[in-house]
Amino acid sequence: MASELRWIRSSYSGTGGNECLECASTGTTVWIRDSKDVGRRLEVSLTSWLAFVSTAIRT
Repeated sequence: MASELRWIRSSYSGTGGNECLECASTGTTVWIRDSKDVGRRLEVSLTSWLAFVSTAIRT
């Protein structure tokens, strides 16, 4: 499943290519990884991801 994910790079990532956050979603789960270390991923529920983004936008 994780190997079939479509990864999207954050528009806030650095332009040098060495500070990139990438995310992918399955609809119920959001995966997050550092583009320099694609083998390690963080998996969170969609609910948790939406709560995080909502909080980040307000700050």
